[in-house]
Amino acid sequence: MRLLLDTHIWLWGLLEPKRLGRAVTRRLEDPANELWLSPVSVWETLLLAEKGKVEFNASPRAWVEHQLDSVPMRDAPLTREVATMSRMLNLTHEDPADRFIAATAVIYDLTLVTADERLCASKQYQVLQNR
Repeated sequence: MRLLLDTHIWLWGLLEPKRLGRAVTRRLEDPANELWLSPVSVWETLLLAEKGKVEFNASPRAWVEHQLDSVPMRDAPLTREVATMSRMLNLTHEDPADRFIAATAVIYDLTLVTADERLCASKQYQVLQNR
């Protein structure tokens, strides 16, 4: 499977792995699966750190860079096509980060791994729900 990690799934896997369900943990640990991350998740992580909602044992930038160097992930580039798709999706909310991440799943044909009920409700892309 080609899995796009929602921001909270990426952070939980690194900081609070017990928050991940068994099925998600199995899929994330399976070397046959590709793990993908959007630059929007990096941006959201740095924003959470700036707001004091998440803390790291290093500067936020150093922590993010270390994680990206340590964990094999594929980049899911934010392109014009992703930006356009973000406005074409029929979602129940307007959160721009969620829209970009969902559009990334569509454009790159990835399964979105998330616990966000609003994103799980869409039938416009594949979802692996964290339960």
